[in-house]
Amino acid sequence: MGGISIWQLLIIALIVVLLFGTKKLRSLGGDLGGAVKGFKNAMSSEEDKKALEDTEAAKPVQTAQPTQQATEKKPESHKEQA
Repeated sequence: MGGISIWQLLIIALIVVLLFGTKKLRSLGGDLGGAVKGFKNAMSSEEDKKALEDTEAAKPVQTAQPTQQATEKKPESHKEQA
């Protein structure tokens, strides 16, 4: 059977913990997790940019039309000076 058994993996894990210590392994795991998270964010932002470009290319070009609220100006109240 040429596979690695669970006992062999546990012995290897114990040796690694003894060599590096738990603090070093914890910081290494945190750094690795941060790198993976950054990679996923970069990949998702690239996909979002491509999707946004595709949807903007598919939209018809619209001219800016001012809304009724923007065109109506409310008179400002001025205080009379005595």
